[in-house]
Amino acid sequence: MMNSLPRAAEPELNLRAQTAADLMTPNPVSVRANAPLADAIALLADKGYSAAPVINAAGLPVGVLSRSDILIHDRETVCEAVQAPEYFEHADLPSGDRWPKDDRVAVMEEMQVRDLMTPVLFSVSPSTPAAQVVRDMLALRVHRLFVVDDDGVLVGVISPLDVLRRLE
Repeated sequence: MMNSLPRAAEPELNLRAQTAADLMTPNPVSVRANAPLADAIALLADKGYSAAPVINAAGLPVGVLSRSDILIHDRETVCEAVQAPEYFEHADLPSGDRWPKDDRVAVMEEMQVRDLMTPVLFSVSPSTPAAQVVRDMLALRVHRLFVVDDDGVLVGVISPLDVLRRLE
């Protein structure tokens, strides 16, 4: 029989924030609902963001565009295919690199962000208690909560990393 040593008490972590305003990253980058999807994808990729809030013409949040939205759409969408353009037949390619006559080129339809975004946005007010923000993120199983003011204007975003930064 093996005796186990008493476990050292785990350190207690404290959240050094009182409200959502204390936790949030202010002025999040957003994309317009009518922006070309290709531009939004480039923004997410270039900035290394996993998602961005989507705003309407009045600047109010109307949804979220995430990498998951893009991947799911890409996986489930069958693109229209067209015959390779004739100039590929006559292109000055290195020997053996001719475009196969029967291959097709996928054509990406011109889409707007609104066509792909998730039309739901979970939000809290700047005065929401920090502990409630954490409970909401866990209960909703979301990676971000958006902070909107009394007029519905997007003023910040809270991610798990924002919460972790405020632990001591």
